[in-house]
Amino acid sequence: MIIYIACICFLFLFGRIFILPIKSILKLVLNSCIGAIMIYIINLIGVLFQFHIGLNYITAIFTGILGVPGVILLVILKLVIGRIKEKMKFEK
Repeated sequence: MIIYIACICFLFLFGRIFILPIKSILKLVLNSCIGAIMIYIINLIGVLFQFHIGLNYITAIFTGILGVPGVILLVILKLVIGRIKEKMKFEK
C-alpha cells in the first residue's frame, strides 16, 4: 500500500515537472502561428505599397516570442533597412 501511494505521488510530481515546459512550448507555437498570420496580412496589405516581410521560421518565432511588438519591430526594421539601402544606391 505504501509503495502504491509513493508511485502515485511520484507520477504527480513527474507530471508536474514536465507539464510546465510543455505549456511554454505550446504557447510559443501558438504565438508563432498568430505572428505568421499577422505577417501574412501585412504582406497582403503591403502589396499595395511594394512592402514585403519574409515569412519564414525566424520571423515567425521572433513574433512568437515578442508578440505584436515583434511584428511592429519587424516592420520598423524593414523600413529602416530599406532606407539605408536606398542611401547606399545613391552614394555609389
